[in-house]
Amino acid sequence: MFYYLHLLSDWWSVLRVFRYITVRAVAGAGTAFLLILILGPWVINKLRKLNIGQYERKEEAPPLYVLHGKKEGTPTMGGLLIIAAILISTFLWVVPTNHFIWLVLATMCWMGFVGFFDDYTKVCRKRSKGLKAKTKFLLELIWVAIVMIVLVMLPETKGKVCQLMVPFMKEPFVADMGFVLAFLFMALVIIGACNAVNLTDGLDGLAIGCSASVGFSYFVMAYVAGHSTFAEYLKIPYIRGSGELAVFCGCLLGACLGFLWYNCHPAKVFMGDTGSLAIGGAIGMVAVLIKQEITLVIVGGVFVMEAMSVILQVISFRFRGKRIFAMAPIHHHFEMKQWSETQVTVRFWVLSIIFALLGILTLKIR
Repeated sequence: MFYYLHLLSDWWSVLRVFRYITVRAVAGAGTAFLLILILGPWVINKLRKLNIGQYERKEEAPPLYVLHGKKEGTPTMGGLLIIAAILISTFLWVVPTNHFIWLVLATMCWMGFVGFFDDYTKVCRKRSKGLKAKTKFLLELIWVAIVMIVLVMLPETKGKVCQLMVPFMKEPFVADMGFVLAFLFMALVIIGACNAVNLTDGLDGLAIGCSASVGFSYFVMAYVAGHSTFAEYLKIPYIRGSGELAVFCGCLLGACLGFLWYNCHPAKVFMGDTGSLAIGGAIGMVAVLIKQEITLVIVGGVFVMEAMSVILQVISFRFRGKRIFAMAPIHHHFEMKQWSETQVTVRFWVLSIIFALLGILTLKIR
């Protein structure tokens, strides 16, 4: 909790920098990055000794097994390392009395908990599909309900939780959606983000690299949403206290880059559902808190592409008996088209960076 060091600035004026969100966000990113870099080898060896390895779907997707069969046995559940690094770095650099930080961290941990049991089912029980979809959805929905109740009670958010903000518009598109519709919308954002990141996590470094660019974009948006002058100038909702979420996003960005060090091709460790659900939940929660939910569709364009490819594939096969893509999610489609894994990953990273910049641009165009 280095924030409180600024109280000693009368003794040493340099300590005033710990009041600034930007300084603490960069420091948090560096802390998370170094934590993963230092602890990574130990965690990977520990996972390997515990025989917590990737289980590939040989029977369900033979063509995919031909490409990825060699990855079987690679340590998974590396998401535990990501969560730990974010928790430690966030605790060190944020204002601990901020309600938004606790909400985002709690959401990350809850979704990580759901992902952990999903991974446990896959690895230890050798069930490639993990938890039943209904069970996973119910656990995620329960948390969204808890978050909704908390936001209605918090003075900073109770007046905005039922508003619907749309990019390029200065005023709310819908001033009051009502409690039920607002809850369903929040569930769509948070649960959708969780599962979109989860679907993207199919190639070495793909999901974690895209998460880094999304984390940077929301770092910028959270900072301006919590800054009254910038929020007024850009005509976006000012959420008092939400600026601290920029510090969290900095920690998220640093953790993503740190994990990418070990997750790039050929990956030494996978984050598993433990990491993908935790990251997706955290991103979705930040979007909800700063009222930039719709912007997430732009910023997380790669995640949206991945999720929509699965939805379209299922609908097409069910009603037409034909598949649109060679394989879904769409990153596997390009693998079937003879793109190398590195080509798919890097090209999707490029798209993710472009989408992130476009999302930031929406703040100005109103």
